[in-house]
Amino acid sequence: MEASAALARTPAEHPAHRGGTAALTLAALGVVYGDIGTSPLYTIKEIFSASTGVPADAENVIGAVSVVFWLLMLVVTLKYVALIMRASNDGEGGIMALLALASRTAAGQPKLRHRLLLLGTFGACLFYGDSVLTPAISVLSAVEGLEVVAPALKPWVLPLAIAILVGLFAAQRQGTGTVGRWFGPVVIAWFLVIGAVGAWQVAQAPEILRAVDPLHAWRFLHARGWGLFVAVGAAVLAITGAEALYADMGHFGKRPVRIAWSGLVLPALALNYAGQGALLLRNPAAIDNPFFLSFPSAALVPAVVLATAATIIASQAVISGAYSLTQQAIHLGFLPRMQVVHTSARERGQIYIPFLNWVLLAAVVLASLGFGSSSAMASAYGIAVTGTMLITSLLTWFVVRRAWGYPLWLSVGATVFFAALDLLLVLSCATKFLEGGWFPVALGAAMLVVMSAWHRGRELLVETLRADLLPLAGFVDGLARDAEVVRVPRTAVFLSAQPLVVPQALLHNLKHNLVLHQRNVVLTLCFHEQPWVSPAQRLEVQDVGHGFWQVWLHFGFMDTPDVPAALEQCAAHGLAIDLFATSFFLSRETVVPRPRAGMARWRQNLFEAMSRNAGRAVDYFGIPGNAVIELGTRVQL
Repeated sequence: MEASAALARTPAEHPAHRGGTAALTLAALGVVYGDIGTSPLYTIKEIFSASTGVPADAENVIGAVSVVFWLLMLVVTLKYVALIMRASNDGEGGIMALLALASRTAAGQPKLRHRLLLLGTFGACLFYGDSVLTPAISVLSAVEGLEVVAPALKPWVLPLAIAILVGLFAAQRQGTGTVGRWFGPVVIAWFLVIGAVGAWQVAQAPEILRAVDPLHAWRFLHARGWGLFVAVGAAVLAITGAEALYADMGHFGKRPVRIAWSGLVLPALALNYAGQGALLLRNPAAIDNPFFLSFPSAALVPAVVLATAATIIASQAVISGAYSLTQQAIHLGFLPRMQVVHTSARERGQIYIPFLNWVLLAAVVLASLGFGSSSAMASAYGIAVTGTMLITSLLTWFVVRRAWGYPLWLSVGATVFFAALDLLLVLSCATKFLEGGWFPVALGAAMLVVMSAWHRGRELLVETLRADLLPLAGFVDGLARDAEVVRVPRTAVFLSAQPLVVPQALLHNLKHNLVLHQRNVVLTLCFHEQPWVSPAQRLEVQDVGHGFWQVWLHFGFMDTPDVPAALEQCAAHGLAIDLFATSFFLSRETVVPRPRAGMARWRQNLFEAMSRNAGRAVDYFGIPGNAVIELGTRVQL
């Protein structure tokens, strides 16, 4: 919805930045690093799988570990930790927050802004593919450790993994607050254990430390020839989850996320990958499962249990991210309203979206059954992650150059370097398109169709309604001269997407009931391309005269739109509203597709179906259901 006035960019007190750095760092370890932290379960194994054709000889082992190490340094440390995390949207990160920043720099260029919105939206859509694959591949790879403990348990791996996933999604309605306090300590134990096991293996074959030299990575890749893309497509599994560093920045702040990465996560990952390489130098046959075979036999069962707990946490982080992304997309006008349940009275970021939860569960179970193993799923995993990374690099150009005003040579140099690296990763993962890479791309494309149809449909709907609306001021003046209009007690609040015009619901009420209320409030909710709006900027009130008021409520895309709570603040502006003596009037539009509209007929039908099944504004905005009157309107796009 459009704002009635320019909104200052002073951010509200960010909820995540309360508390000490140590506590935030601990929490960040539990939420941010679960995905990338469980990548050692399958990365090295996939680099030397039969599909890549890379033999596990000494030179290749050192080269592969070197490639993984430098991917962690270049993509995660340099790109995300050092650069991308600087692109803060009032403290928030993630591709939707970055998209809002980038599109803001193209405010006067409608075509460029549209292309940026399309590009950023597709990047967000790819995240949904990641939200399906991460729980499936993480839990499957952990439970597959049972095959190392007892090969006879192999038939039970897939059923057990699906049972764990079903339990994980079923528990979402309880919220993450109860178990969230355990996330940090469990993940710390995970990183300490995998780092210690890696160091133990390195001590037995210290020549693996030569992998720190980037020349070994170059020689490994150069020796692959055209097989370079296949090898890199497997190595990219080591950096899946890097986008979470930026996406979850707003929950914890930059400093705790950076401290956690530099102080524990990066050293533990580097040691573990080196340890798996050291094991393969001594015993190439361990390639069947180098992660679990790195452990002493007596520690295998505890390792499987710890790995399962870590992958559940990794899955929880991605699922929670999907909820947050969906809420942002709803507020920015890319998805219809859905029921959003707040699972914590203290932390407003902890939400649960029932419809999305069960759709994700169905997709995760189908993916697990369809692929059957973590190795098969690895072929599909990387393309969604690397696609989002590439789009992030392209959007960052507009922020670095246009918003920050960095020199052209620096902006071009940084963008070209990281975009070229991301493009290499995307092309490498694309070699596995027919083996499963199509799956997250298909999911992302389907979501893009849905989101673009809803966004365009809402634009056409607003344009159509605007053509028939009357100016509010002139309408009020005319009513003041009409002595026959009956006024009844109480206050009427009319929700309207367009400010300073007469809402359809008000016209219908006057037409059918032939009455007006003593006080009539035209309420417009404005969602802005910034995450938070401070309480001081929440409200605007304008007295139109003759018992009419125009009220604007401002929200960021991370805010929870609680209309009754916001209206209570009107008293300070001379408009005291008694919610117990107030009726809310809503206009519910029934969309009727028509030929030669602003979008194809099938997209009109899709928009009409979504509009018909969208969540009720009453529930989404927290309006008491027993105080609402809905009046229908048929609208042709």
